[in-house]
Amino acid sequence: MTRLRISDAARFLGVSDDTVRRWIADGRLSQHKDASNRAVVEGSELAALAQSSTGGLPDPSGVVSSSRNRFAGLVTDVSIDGVMAQVSMQCGPFRVVSLMSAEACLELDLEPGSLAIASVKATMVSIDTVPGA
Repeated sequence: MTRLRISDAARFLGVSDDTVRRWIADGRLSQHKDASNRAVVEGSELAALAQSSTGGLPDPSGVVSSSRNRFAGLVTDVSIDGVMAQVSMQCGPFRVVSLMSAEACLELDLEPGSLAIASVKATMVSIDTVPGA
């Protein structure tokens, strides 16, 4: 079973070490000791907490879609060069970048500060792990 140090758990969730300690004190996470007597939390508990407390923006579109990976966020940058455009968005703690036609970008009236939804539908998603983590 994967166990994470408090500092690593905090980093992965984008919160402070103190926040993780408060979650332990509140009973939202269980604290254990590793072989070096350092405080750790169970990876599975951390994953469940992360999933139950997602803080992304709600999808305001009301669109029903087969894309399960939809991220509401703010457009942070638009770069149009000839027939192509690159649109960057901040969706919670994640940066999403899309390459699209300049025509589509202009039709969607995308500009920094616009609210938009990035939909990701891929037949191949790569997942990597860190050995020993």
